[in-house]
Amino acid sequence: MPSYSEQFTTGQLIFAEGDAPTGAFLIESGHIEISTVQFGERRVLGELGPGMLLGEMAVIDDSSRTATARALTDCQLTRIDAGQFAERLATADPVVRALLLSQLSRYRSALAKLTGGCDPGAEVGLPGDGDLRAIDKIRLESELRAALERKELEVRLQPIEEIESGTIAGYEALIRWRHPQRGDVSPAEFIRLAEETSLIVPIGDYMLEQVCDVLVKLRDRGRKPLPFIALNVSARQLDDPDLVDRIIGKVRARNLPPSRLKIEITESLVLDQARIAPLLERCHAVGMPVALDDFGTGFSNLGPLLTLDFDQIKLDASFVRALDRPRGVAVVGTVVAMARALDSDLVAEGVETREQRETLHRLGCRYAQGWLVGRPQLLDQILNG
Repeated sequence: MPSYSEQFTTGQLIFAEGDAPTGAFLIESGHIEISTVQFGERRVLGELGPGMLLGEMAVIDDSSRTATARALTDCQLTRIDAGQFAERLATADPVVRALLLSQLSRYRSALAKLTGGCDPGAEVGLPGDGDLRAIDKIRLESELRAALERKELEVRLQPIEEIESGTIAGYEALIRWRHPQRGDVSPAEFIRLAEETSLIVPIGDYMLEQVCDVLVKLRDRGRKPLPFIALNVSARQLDDPDLVDRIIGKVRARNLPPSRLKIEITESLVLDQARIAPLLERCHAVGMPVALDDFGTGFSNLGPLLTLDFDQIKLDASFVRALDRPRGVAVVGTVVAMARALDSDLVAEGVETREQRETLHRLGCRYAQGWLVGRPQLLDQILNG
């Protein structure tokens, strides 16, 4: 398993002039001297310290190292794969583009020193605010990759209640990351970062494996009826033509009923019916339900519901919060009636009070999810609860 954090002791060579550009580094601590040899004489180009990148330009240019890097003090470096740079350039990320332009300027400055264009003793410039934001993003991406490889990402399950019976019918799978230094990282932050890169695909596969294993453990514990678990699928995952086959394969390999794994598609994606319709067809062919998530979050368009046969509609929490007003009750009642007419179950998200639950029950909503029902839980809490 690769490690993204590397230690170098004082005087240790990090890379030499002429080496192949196998990767770049982010300096976490310590200082590094950059030097070159001109006409047989060693010349110091500059010194790099914490928060600065090392060796990135050779990676971008895919050319041999033009200088030698040696640790002036004990150093801790985070390795950045060449693929990370290539992917960022391919997707034209504006933040990273600004960072690369800054690094290119620094690189040109070093070359100017080498040719006598400026004072060889001049300091290499410190990163600006834009650089720092981009550097932190790259650092977080490397750390997220390492956390995924070490299986440090946690899957938590938030219960979904069948209102009429008061029993827990299923769960929604959520992913959490507790960083050893940062603490709990907001899912919105690291999921957004994962969706900007190819990381969302292996994270999705990791979630799928974990969810299937959870269902097996619940089955082995004799949980009857076996609850369903809802798994969110992102836009980037939908671009993978093998996604549904992979999901079905994982379920069949564990001899699980396909109806116990529910795929959730966010409302913002349903406008792209060309991608969603085949997924619905494939899932329904094996008895796997598909839910429309976040209904009513600003992309509301009833047109797709005419052709896309969702098994479940999840009502956004903003509608549940409006149940203390007559207009809110009227709107939710209309959505309940629409879901029933489409032969779809309705799940109300963000249920936090008994009054909200009672109103939803009166209106005919089948399922409730939210802090009143239960917060996201670890598997051990569910198995021993």
